[in-house]
Amino acid sequence: MSKPVKEMMIQDYVDRVGDQENALVIGLRGISSNDTNAIRTGLAKKEIRVTIMRNSLFGKAFGETSLAPLSEVMKGASALAYGAESVVDVAREIVGMLKEFPDIELKGAVLDGMLFEGEAGVKELSKFPTREEAIAEDVTLILSPARNLMGAVKGPGSGLAGIIKSIEEKLEKGEAIAKV
Repeated sequence: MSKPVKEMMIQDYVDRVGDQENALVIGLRGISSNDTNAIRTGLAKKEIRVTIMRNSLFGKAFGETSLAPLSEVMKGASALAYGAESVVDVAREIVGMLKEFPDIELKGAVLDGMLFEGEAGVKELSKFPTREEAIAEDVTLILSPARNLMGAVKGPGSGLAGIIKSIEEKLEKGEAIAKV
């Protein structure tokens, strides 16, 4: 392949992937073209793109980016899956597709510069919380001590309010209040 053609392909990769900092590498070898189209269509509905990459050109295109660790797992026929809200969503979708398409090879993923190698790494990544889930967990953790404190403050106060209310009702009826 001539140098100008390689440079055009590298530029095409960079244009397609854009500023993605996290991605997943899969292998689609051994999967029929109809199944490959079904996989791509299913992922496209979730705003996940799949781009077949030449391994040597991937290194030249993304060698200085946060996707550089993926060069280690780019062996054989490889495709880059990226998009959605985060790479965790991408991993979840592709791991979910393994039931229908067990020939998908999970090669690895990168999240915040950390490489998750092989099938075990990608499955581990799919169990991570997404950004929104992590924020929700943090908010819950931050608010729970305040809720507990309010419950502790409110508990005796509501008991005292009940006692005062019953005393008030007895006095209104003209009943005597017994000393304790």
